[in-house]
Amino acid sequence: MSQEDKTLHPVSRAILAIVALLVIVIAGNMLVSSLGIGHKTLDLTEDRIHTLSEGTGKIIEELAAPVVIRYYASRNTAYMPEDLKLHMRRVDDLLAEYESLSTDGKLRVENLDPEPDTDAEDAANLDGINGQTINNENVYLGMAVSCLDRTTTIPFLNPQDETMLEYQISRAIAEVSATRKPVIGVMSALELAGGPPTMPGQRPSQPWVIYNQLEQNYEVEDLTMTPGEIDAEKYKVVLLIHPAGITPEAEFAVDQYLLKGGTVIACIDPFSVAAQMTGGGNPMMGGGGAPTSSTLPTLLEAWGIEMSTTQTVGDGRYQTMMNQNRPGLAVLTVPQEGMPQEDSIVTKDLASVTFFLPGGMVKSGGGGVTVNTLVKASDESGLIDNMPASRLDPTLITRFRPDAKSYDLVTHLSGEFTTAFPDGDPAAPADEEDGEEESPDSGEASEDGGADDGGNGAEDAPTHLTKATKPGNVFLISDVDAFYDQFAYQVQRLGNLQLAQPINGNSSLFFNLIDQAAGSPHLIGSRSRAATSRPFTVFREMEADANQAVGEKIQEYEEEAQEAQRRLNELQAQKTQGTEMYLSPEQEEEIRKLRKQEVDARKQIRELQKGLRRDKDAIAAKIITWNIAGVPLAILLIGLGLFTARRTRTRAR
Repeated sequence: MSQEDKTLHPVSRAILAIVALLVIVIAGNMLVSSLGIGHKTLDLTEDRIHTLSEGTGKIIEELAAPVVIRYYASRNTAYMPEDLKLHMRRVDDLLAEYESLSTDGKLRVENLDPEPDTDAEDAANLDGINGQTINNENVYLGMAVSCLDRTTTIPFLNPQDETMLEYQISRAIAEVSATRKPVIGVMSALELAGGPPTMPGQRPSQPWVIYNQLEQNYEVEDLTMTPGEIDAEKYKVVLLIHPAGITPEAEFAVDQYLLKGGTVIACIDPFSVAAQMTGGGNPMMGGGGAPTSSTLPTLLEAWGIEMSTTQTVGDGRYQTMMNQNRPGLAVLTVPQEGMPQEDSIVTKDLASVTFFLPGGMVKSGGGGVTVNTLVKASDESGLIDNMPASRLDPTLITRFRPDAKSYDLVTHLSGEFTTAFPDGDPAAPADEEDGEEESPDSGEASEDGGADDGGNGAEDAPTHLTKATKPGNVFLISDVDAFYDQFAYQVQRLGNLQLAQPINGNSSLFFNLIDQAAGSPHLIGSRSRAATSRPFTVFREMEADANQAVGEKIQEYEEEAQEAQRRLNELQAQKTQGTEMYLSPEQEEEIRKLRKQEVDARKQIRELQKGLRRDKDAIAAKIITWNIAGVPLAILLIGLGLFTARRTRTRAR
């Protein structure tokens, strides 16, 4: 056999090369899948939109029991809208990332397609996922997260909530994997849980609506206003609602709880209408209620926050019109523009929040922790005295002057706090501390609580924390009335049944804070994800410029048309009854000019729109060209560089 017969035909070599390439690709995919690294990606996007947050990783890492995510998605239907199909693929990728983080298999995703009359459809109904009716057919896109005997359901994965998806899934995982309901400790000078009747023959006061809702989802314990030591391991959140007259000893207990990594939500108020309505400081109502003013004097100073207790915030921009058209200068309806943390889970979906005579918090510095403003007054705000503000004094409008300060209404402090009580527990007898300092046998305490000599370091070590052992969180709200029944809900009571309908975003703000703080600590302060669909900002700017130019033309035309209509109306008014109106040649010429101007304006608008489309098409063509040719060109240049380098080395030999 000749050498030529042994040589493979070029076509045969090409076929063998293609087959070998396919075998390599398939084998490579199988190898990557078997090693469990199929979803280890390099995320080079600006906001790392394809990477799960550190908090989510911690939640999955700390799972003590297996978690199953039953993901219901209608994949074999012709009725699934295109936007849901695209969103479904994004959810697929996100859940694959969740599974890849669970290296020990504690988290598992079950993909189910609830087709009619199938076990998957029955499972979806049992999990409370009923689907969305489209063209008389149920389309499913939801999930149920289960751990042991606990299940949390996300009935529908709305594409509009894409940025909240990771938070919703991580929160559900943390919720079902918790061994018990979170415990919330409450300190309040108000009777949040209701109380006995103030006079014989009257009905007892009902619990606040927010208190009833808290008890539905959490274990709520009354710490009273003299709590003693607060266990940071037991209480996920300590909730202070109008802590009027709080003692230094109670503040010290809160301080020590915070230094152990606790979370505090404090609603303080320079003038609480709720306290006034329940008898606080009002002799006509018994005068036995809580004072109308509340603050945390020692803690706020240590945290670097100032708030007046004799003045409330008035705001010319956010003021609310009350009954009988009375301006509520100190009743602030704050829209989204007053919520500067655009990606905050707490405020992201709030349309507005209404505050009633809120205090103005100012950052004075010195707290040593991170301070983020969640809700603030506008730059047209200032402080006004409590009494005229509470009476809705109409003369305030003319006398009010903004003071060019930025006042916070809701603030988040986070980090490693330092004690507000460097001298220790205010309840400790002073002579004991003096005796310890003057004891001749006691050595000077070292920084870690030990002693320099004498072997009795345990006796000399401070019995209180001076620095945080774990990062803590404080949410400050400068209003209590925002969550009072009359200002947050429309309440109807039918016998023992209470129906409460929110009338603003106040209750959502409150429970967003509670849900984030009482869940996993890894969720506190978490942010929403960036959207995967990114806006074409260049196109938007071009359209904005064009719309502005078109708008100017339209406005110019409308002004001319209105002027022409005014002239014609004047001529019509001059027409005598029973006579026919004839236009003079000058008037007819004027009308022709106006009509010509109208035609010219519309023509210019069309030309501008055509030019805009041409510019957008040119940019789109450039993007497509670079996407198609960019990568091959880069590979070609790298290959030429390697080839040149190799030839240079060969010649050098």
